[in-house]
Amino acid sequence: MKSLIIYSSKSGNTRKLADAVRSFLPGEKICKSVEEEPETDGFDLICVGFWFQSGKADPASAKLLQKLDSQAPLFIFATHGAAVESNHARDGMKQAKELAASCSVIGTFSCQGKVSPGVLAKAQSMDQPPAWIKDAPRAVGHPDGEDINELGEILQKVLRSL
Repeated sequence: MKSLIIYSSKSGNTRKLADAVRSFLPGEKICKSVEEEPETDGFDLICVGFWFQSGKADPASAKLLQKLDSQAPLFIFATHGAAVESNHARDGMKQAKELAASCSVIGTFSCQGKVSPGVLAKAQSMDQPPAWIKDAPRAVGHPDGEDINELGEILQKVLRSL
């Protein structure tokens, strides 16, 4: 099995998940940042990871997901400041799947990631702070070992379905 992992990470949270994805996948694995604009042909599985910006995939990842046209199955993963069970998190992952409409999305995973102090301060100073701001304190320390274990379990289920 030959897998490509493409990620975008501003604070290191999504990079941590990308490294975990790489460790869980069997066979040949190539891990590249979205900025490297890797070629996506010739892979048996493509995994794309991103961070949320304004409730959706960061701009570089959104552009990649929108132009991605691959026969390989796609697994999407993300980090965000919102609670995993929140509408903010669900809607952001739904939007990412819609961007990748030309691909077969075989699974998703998202978890909280620590919000950088600068982003947190900017969000808190807004006239109408974003809905996720109330969840940000619980994001400290994430992604953690429990998040990584859950990611591994989901990936194993996805791999069995291939």
